[in-house]
Amino acid sequence: MPTESELIQRAIAGDAQAFGELYQQHLKQIYRYIFYKVGNAADAEDLTEQTFLKAWEAMRRYREQGVPFAAWLFRLAHNLVIDFHRTRHEAAPLDDLRDAEDGQITPEDLAAVRLDIDTLRQAILQLTPEQQQVVLLRFVQGLNHSEVATIMGKNEGAVRGLQHRALRALHGLLADRIGAL
Repeated sequence: MPTESELIQRAIAGDAQAFGELYQQHLKQIYRYIFYKVGNAADAEDLTEQTFLKAWEAMRRYREQGVPFAAWLFRLAHNLVIDFHRTRHEAAPLDDLRDAEDGQITPEDLAAVRLDIDTLRQAILQLTPEQQQVVLLRFVQGLNHSEVATIMGKNEGAVRGLQHRALRALHGLLADRIGAL
């Protein structure tokens, strides 16, 4: 199995199959990141595909500089999400209940989980953009401090401080919301 670096070099040379393998390796994490930023599966799917389309279009100009390929993809995704929010007034997402059709989850259970997820998402959206990014990369994507620092272009200490402030703010926001319910 080729290494990521080998796949990158082949993709830079125009090998669509190599890029397809990179796509498969990074698709889930990029989608998850975007989904938590936009809160709507259809928009997240569109933005994820746009991220990889932009990556493919820019692949010949990509240079490995000691930064993980995923960091480059996260930057592309982050910029697309920013553009998405600038050009669109966000409406509340209306998800269908197709996951409840298997009978394992009742619509009431799904609604309760959705309320918790929406409460958390709304609280996260009240954080600063940098705090949102560190929370999503650390806790949704499961990246370590070093990886987050690379993606955000900061040192690890700055990321740790940012994470601490974000979690403290999030705790306050959630305490306020839970108290209001």
